[in-house]
Amino acid sequence: MAGQQFQYDDSGNTFFYFLTSFVGLIVIPATYYLWPRDQNAEQIRLKNIRKVYGRCMWYRLRLLKPQPNIIPTVKKIVLLAGWALFLFLAYKVSKTDREYQEYNPYEVLNLDPGATVAEIKKQYRLLSLKYHPDKGGDEVMFMRIAKAYAALTDEESRKNWEEFGNPDGPQATSFGIALPAWIVDQKNSILVLLVYGLAFMVILPVVVGSWWYRSIRYSGDQILIRTTQIYTYFVYKTRNMDMKRLIMVLAGASEFDPQYNKDATSRPTDNVLIPQLIREIGSINLKKNEPPLTCPYSLKARVLLLSHLARMKIPETLEEDQQFMLKKCPALLQEMVNVICQLIIMAWSVEEREFRAPTLASLENCMKLSQMAVQGLQQFKSPLLQLPHIEEDNLRRVSNHKKFKIKSIQDLVSLKEADRHSLLHFLEDEKYEEVMAVLGSFPYVTMDIKSQVLDDEDSNNITVGSLVTVLVKLTRQTMAEVFEKEQSICAAEEQPTEDGSDANKNKAKGGWQQKNKGPKKMPKSKKKKPLKKKPTTVPLPQGKQQKQKQANGVVGSEAAMKEEEEDISDKGSDSEEEETNRDSQSEKDDGSDRDSDREQDEKQSKDDEAEWQELQQSIQRKERALLETKSKITHPVYSLYFPEEKQEWWWLYIADKKEQTLISMPYHVCTLKDTEEVELKFPAPGRPGNHQYTVFLRSDSYMGLDQTKPLKLEVHEAKPVPENHPQWDTAIEGDEDQEDSEGFEDSFEEEEEEEEGGD
Repeated sequence: MAGQQFQYDDSGNTFFYFLTSFVGLIVIPATYYLWPRDQNAEQIRLKNIRKVYGRCMWYRLRLLKPQPNIIPTVKKIVLLAGWALFLFLAYKVSKTDREYQEYNPYEVLNLDPGATVAEIKKQYRLLSLKYHPDKGGDEVMFMRIAKAYAALTDEESRKNWEEFGNPDGPQATSFGIALPAWIVDQKNSILVLLVYGLAFMVILPVVVGSWWYRSIRYSGDQILIRTTQIYTYFVYKTRNMDMKRLIMVLAGASEFDPQYNKDATSRPTDNVLIPQLIREIGSINLKKNEPPLTCPYSLKARVLLLSHLARMKIPETLEEDQQFMLKKCPALLQEMVNVICQLIIMAWSVEEREFRAPTLASLENCMKLSQMAVQGLQQFKSPLLQLPHIEEDNLRRVSNHKKFKIKSIQDLVSLKEADRHSLLHFLEDEKYEEVMAVLGSFPYVTMDIKSQVLDDEDSNNITVGSLVTVLVKLTRQTMAEVFEKEQSICAAEEQPTEDGSDANKNKAKGGWQQKNKGPKKMPKSKKKKPLKKKPTTVPLPQGKQQKQKQANGVVGSEAAMKEEEEDISDKGSDSEEEETNRDSQSEKDDGSDRDSDREQDEKQSKDDEAEWQELQQSIQRKERALLETKSKITHPVYSLYFPEEKQEWWWLYIADKKEQTLISMPYHVCTLKDTEEVELKFPAPGRPGNHQYTVFLRSDSYMGLDQTKPLKLEVHEAKPVPENHPQWDTAIEGDEDQEDSEGFEDSFEEEEEEEEGGD
């Protein structure tokens, strides 16, 4: 039996094949994914948006003061070096001679297969004279010729060649290894072992260890685990967190501590500059001893954030630290929102005495603080200060105007062009055009809401305890697009009639505002002219009055909300009377039945809460996985004092304004370019009737653009399960078998009687 033989590459030809394929597998995909994109495209994009975003800090830092970035150059050099090595190896492979692999005696003698013995002998003589060593020929070639001649003329050699492919008979099985022979040479064994030990015992463990150490310090959102623990502790400690307390907790993040983050810096001059800023700002709650909120790094971050919100001028040595701190704020506030949501979910699964959930106000303050940090405004400042060229001194001219009361961005958009120009008469033409360009770029999002119960026969029938799915379709437009459409509609409606009278001139000027905020408040001069004179009628009952007002379109959104709440309260009183009647009837039953029913209800509620907690956690995991697959680049945010380009994101959730409770977990919408559909899931209320909720859409970047929309749910009683339902048949297996056997015996006796009667 033939043995085995391992052959290393002595010539180095096969090793070049191995290296070529290995380098190609690395260089080709790396070039596709890592080659730097065209930098000119980014410069062209910045020039196109300069008219709108030219005054933003992030725009000036990127365009006017571009930071030298050597990473694209290093990538290009490494990739080009890899391609040069790949082409060199391919050239070496193309120049290497193909080794002799299969032994064929006819090829050695330069004869065609099937040559006669005479031709073989004749060719052997000619080649022997040419390659004989005594005549200066090649000794190796002469041995091959003699071996080929013997294989074709000798019977035994010819038989071995036909059966085993070699005149000498069966040979050892050889395995080729595409490694050079010097690797296994004994002279180089120490060097090879040294390289092997350095690569697999030093470099690889260090790389894996550093990666693991970094991964365990950060969460999935690249937030330090220590920061998450700090936020969890203080949110649990303070249920209702106001804005001052929230800023303190936000500044306590370990991202600002040089001990845990190398990018954070601490300078000796901070001991002089920070106290000066504290005196300018005023009280910042320094008396409480709550580490790490009173640590120097936390105090510095808090002072820099407060000075940013007040739009104060700070020393140049602190500007870089302030920019670093502001860049971290959106991600840290999102982490705080996640912490609050997790604590609310935990509170649903335990008793109220043991654990109290954070309030809805704490969650909304986090979202408001994100808007404030991006826009550089304090909590109760006017949203109009987000626009360029509008400062505190000329803001009074806009907000306190005698004819127009402008309090928000929507109020300014809804004005006519002439009224708006007269209102902003203190601006020059260029500044006015810039303000209009910025105002037109602001987002306008509409919400279409549909509630249903999935995986049910009647998806529109919401029953007690069912899982409600609210499908919200978001459509994003700009203020300029909506304004142009509404102006065109108004212009078409205000065309003069045949009599020459303008019948529609007294309508609301801004259809956008009328759609979202109810009827437009008319100026004093136009309030005296009513739209239509209604005849006096007999006063109707309260319910009919409400229906009449809603039919005429006079009642605004706020009035409708109040009336719906009154309807709910009336229906709630009726339901309370029904419940009292039921209670009076249930008092006649035994007390033991009540206790057993209560125990079952408690068990069922605990099971439902556990299932709801698992459902919310699974929904959050699915949301993160879905967001990772989509691009989070939507639209740049106009922010005058934020140092980094911020993308336009939103929070969407459902809450009960009356009870101040959260109904569904906030969904962070990070992919809204034009349209986006979001599913919000929550369990239906535990009692039937009409329930009034509110859908909130909050921006994480703009102030004054938040929207709310009422959500009315009509919850019905759950359908009773039939007693003889096949899925709930609780008969005992023994009884079923006995019944089946008795039925079989009866049928057998009936068949015998029929046969006897036939006979």
